[in-house]
Formats: sequence, C-alpha cells, structure tokens
Amino acid sequence: MRLVRIAHGGSPSWGELEGDTVHLTRGMAGERTGERVALSAATLLAPAEPSKIVCVGRNYVNHIKELGNDTGELPKEPGIFLKGPNALAAEGDTVDYPEWTGDFHFEGELALVIGRRARGLTPENALDHVAGYTCGLDLTARDLQKTDLQWFRAKAADRFCPLGPWLETDLDPADVRVVTRVNGETRQDGRTSHMIFGVPAILTYLTRYVTLEPGDVVLTGTPEGVGPLSRGDTVEVEVEGIGVLTTRIG
Repeated sequence: MRLVRIAHGGSPSWGELEGDTVHLTRGMAGERTGERVALSAATLLAPAEPSKIVCVGRNYVNHIKELGNDTGELPKEPGIFLKGPNALAAEGDTVDYPEWTGDFHFEGELALVIGRRARGLTPENALDHVAGYTCGLDLTARDLQKTDLQWFRAKAADRFCPLGPWLETDLDPADVRVVTRVNGETRQDGRTSHMIFGVPAILTYLTRYVTLEPGDVVLTGTPEGVGPLSRGDTVEVEVEGIGVLTTRIG
C-alpha cells in the first residue's frame, strides 16, 4: 500500500493511494474518511511529520572509500547525525543552491518513517515499528562538512532533505536497488544489501538511546558515487519497489 501526504483543503492530509485516486485517511495509516481526491489534482507533500530526522553516515564501504575515510577498520556502530523538520522538501520541489557553499552534493538513500513509538527495539521486532519506506535525498554542503563540529550547516540547513514521493508499506528493505541520476545520467547505483548496518540493526541501535516517535524519519546511508550539483540540475532518486523522487536545483 502507498501512503501519501497531500495539500488538501488548505491543510495537509494523509491518504491511501489506489491507482490515480487518493482515499483520505485520519492521519498516517488511519481509517479512511470516505473522501477521495484525484492524484492529478493533489500536491504531494513530504510523506512524514517528524520531530527529528535521524541519518546514518558512512554505511556503505565503497562510499567510505570514495571520501577517503577508509584509513582504519570499518565502523563498529552506525555513525549518526541529525536533521530537523526544517530540512524537509517534497517530490518535485525546487531547492535553491545555497549561496554560502561552493560544493553542494547529492546523496540518494533509502529512507523510512516510523509508525509507532519505538524504544529498546530488537532486530526481531524493529521492522514492525516502520510505517513505510520512501526515497530520500541527503543534500550536503561538502565544503562546510569539513569545518562544522556536528555537520549542522552542511547537512541540516533548510530543505536539505527532500523526501518522497510516498510511503510504500510493503517492502523488504534488506536488498533493494538505490539509484541516483543527475540530468538523466546515473551517478549512484547500489543495493541495500551492501550496507554495513541493515535497517533492523540501525533501528535497534538508535532506540537504545533515543525514543523514535511516529512520523520520525530515518535515512539509512548512501552508496558510492556522490558528487557535486550545479544550478539547474535535476536529481532523481529511485528506490526499487517505491518509485522516484525528483528534485530540481534552483
């Protein structure tokens, strides 16, 4: 099932997408209200209402190598950083190239949204707390990443986390293809089976320290092939079994 969040009647609404029809629901994965909206008449919003966006860095070996961070052993635990809700952008949105960076990068990823409160999860029950999966774009000011103490400007600036187009509830995240294209040219092509830490391990680790609330977002890391963007570029992140997230750089 695909869960969508749309602008409807002057406010955000959740719904279930069937074909080209959105059946409105009472909240994310809630009961249907009986009202229907044509997808063509709806504006898609980022499919999440997070209190926080938790991101995993350096979760693919070849991505670690391409950034020159392979001087020691592989990570023993996930490397975590945060974005705030201010970072969200939606399918089809334009994100302006920030005037304060000269090295603006794309990182396509599998993302997930939490469906029910999660604390102290185990590998066996972790996926039961996921509402659905979506495509994520971790936009990064690579030059500032080298100087930020906690990557705050580099990763968490406004609209640095496009997400969408919807949540896919029926997905096994263990081995899906993640592809990023810039202006139609494939730049990243990886599989989640190559992650150092899979989704259950990530959620188990996070919830040892932090309670994840319904609507919170987790980005799972990016494959190799990251690179710079220019004004006017179009970025597409495609995750097998979900769809395509399109972002334009203004």
